[in-house]
Amino acid sequence: MRQRRLLCLWFPRLASDRALRGHGAEPGPFAIVARTGNADRLACLNPAAEAQGLARGMTLADARALCPALRSQPAAPERDAALLGALHRWAGRFSPLVARDGADGLMLDIAGVAHLFGGEAALVAEVAGRLERAGLGVVPGLADTRGAAWALAHHAGGGRAAPGGTLAAIGDLPPAALRLAPDTAAALARLGLRRIRDLVGMPRATLARRFGAETTLRLDQALGAAPEPLAPEAPAVAPAVRLTLPEPIGLLADVQAGLDRLLARLFQRLEAAHRGARALRLELARVDRSTLTVDLRLARPLRDAAAIAALYAPRLDGLDAGFGIDAMRLVALDTDPLPPRQIASAGQEAAADRLADLVTRLANRLGFEALERLDPAESHIPERAVSVVSAAFAPPPPAPWHAQPGRPVTLFAPEPLAGPPLPGCRFRWRGVWLTGQAAQGPERIAPEWWFDDPAWAAGPRDYWQVETAEGPRLWAFHTPANGAWAVQGEAA
Repeated sequence: MRQRRLLCLWFPRLASDRALRGHGAEPGPFAIVARTGNADRLACLNPAAEAQGLARGMTLADARALCPALRSQPAAPERDAALLGALHRWAGRFSPLVARDGADGLMLDIAGVAHLFGGEAALVAEVAGRLERAGLGVVPGLADTRGAAWALAHHAGGGRAAPGGTLAAIGDLPPAALRLAPDTAAALARLGLRRIRDLVGMPRATLARRFGAETTLRLDQALGAAPEPLAPEAPAVAPAVRLTLPEPIGLLADVQAGLDRLLARLFQRLEAAHRGARALRLELARVDRSTLTVDLRLARPLRDAAAIAALYAPRLDGLDAGFGIDAMRLVALDTDPLPPRQIASAGQEAAADRLADLVTRLANRLGFEALERLDPAESHIPERAVSVVSAAFAPPPPAPWHAQPGRPVTLFAPEPLAGPPLPGCRFRWRGVWLTGQAAQGPERIAPEWWFDDPAWAAGPRDYWQVETAEGPRLWAFHTPANGAWAVQGEAA
């Protein structure tokens, strides 16, 4: 029977490493911030931030008080998952059996393949070295069982257990290394069971009765007494169709005709699976054995062949066919569910679909990363009331979280005024004398105490909508703490 050897690759700083990749030099203290309840908390830190005494779970306000130079980015779990998926595919070069291990790790079965890389130690060193050169910190753990490999990676700082030496390698680790619930691990520690070795000699029935069946199961799995299968993900097969031509073609009209046939066949397959294309790749094989690729990305899943052909038309214009194209292949690189839906009347489209089609046309010209939109954010502070998100990849904007008074069309940094812009008062703004004619307010906005914002250090502000005799309609505020007036916006 083949001896199992499992390699756990734990990425303890996956989110921060993903955000900092390509920066070269160490950027200084950096953290990924996630919104928890009403506070922003540190979710992932780089080594420079940990060296400043910062820790996960700390509020962003407390962290900035301890380390004013801290830089941060909001959490992006979908990007972290995409990076882990790419690492999963990459790890296939070292093992035919690779599975994800939580949201920040991989598990590889390297039994029978380590000799191809010069042995287990050389294989682990090569994997870790490649990942570190790619800007990703990794902690490897190698053992006979999945539980022992996980324990070495997460609680021993990495390491390698010799074949058959699982207990010797993990025996001195705490019970939490068995992947137990925190409450169970704390209860074991209170009774003096502070090492895995302490649990081995206890009667199984007593251990299960006092601490639950999961405790004995995890212990047996780590020591190899109970099986724990490794379930690798099946590689996703992208739907594709191919067209082989009897004679080479080179005219744009012929290429478009071939594309129409490919689109009809591909969308027939997608319709049967109730899916729509989000990314397409057209491969044109030339007679000289070279291949031209034309990629197209969509803001929403689509199966409309006419619409896709219209999006491809400007990309095919001016295409260099060389001595001719003798084969065409169309691949749906990314698909999303697209179930059938009721159509109210011919030609009628939902507003969301029309907006997504506009985003698709613009993004394929300007780039999907260059297209952004403003979404409402949960903040009363004017400059924090919106957030910038990707127009193509972010989910639809949520409904406003509260009824908010009207806001000016243009918002800018506060510009101080010498006097109050109220009815009957003359004041100077941007070099022009204006006369207040009408005012509506005040709307009091208090600073968010959990943010250390110097701009709001003076305390609450009273905002007024001011109409002037000369025409401009301003959004001004008065700070009661110091009596200052300033303009922060202008209505249309």
